[in-house]
Amino acid sequence: MGMESAISKKEVIQCVAQLVEKAAKVLPDDVLNALIVAYKRERNHGAKKILEILIENARIAKEKNLPICQDTGIDCIFVTVGQGLLLDFDLKEAICQGVRQGTREGYLRASVADPLTRINTGDNTPPIVHFELIPERCLEITVLPKGCGSENMSALYMLPPSSGREGIVSRVIERVVEAGANPCPPGVIGIGVGGTMEKAALLAKKALLRPIGTHHEREDVRKMEEELLERINGLGLGPLGLGG
Repeated sequence: MGMESAISKKEVIQCVAQLVEKAAKVLPDDVLNALIVAYKRERNHGAKKILEILIENARIAKEKNLPICQDTGIDCIFVTVGQGLLLDFDLKEAICQGVRQGTREGYLRASVADPLTRINTGDNTPPIVHFELIPERCLEITVLPKGCGSENMSALYMLPPSSGREGIVSRVIERVVEAGANPCPPGVIGIGVGGTMEKAALLAKKALLRPIGTHHEREDVRKMEEELLERINGLGLGPLGLGG
């Protein structure tokens, strides 16, 4: 006798569609609070005005159900699947259908195109999907829309072991300076260290999911995070790269 799926395909599609639309239109509380704190602390008049506009933009987007930015990005989706969960449908296909539905219903920009032909898929699919298995019986889906203005500023460095901690810090700061205004600061910098090339990149992407203000559980990594934050803010790049 067959067992019924605890979660239906329709539920997954609807959930993903709602997440895709909400992620493009509602700024997370931690991000909004960080902007408000920065606004209150900022002394540069121009930078303060830009932060005020960003905060107001977030308010209007939420109230009028509009995208926060015209570049609604490519959807990076992190899926945690419990090994005890029974699904009688193609989970990845259901996620893709959810992205199509959310993009259509939310009137979001379709940004995904073939890298060679430049033909647009028309519905912002396929999304980038990462799966992780855990022992529990559950399904958790997180949607991170990644605008390619910031994505294009990503960098990978293969450092020799002798570079050490300072080598990592120096390269990060160097990259922030090189990127300048291109990633539309203020921003959150995701950093992945160690492992293989693709593992480091995935760690950097996952770091963006951490609530702003939280720190790594390791004391030495936490101190490096604090140093990077202080030194990067000390560059004077400011909102939109116009100083501050």
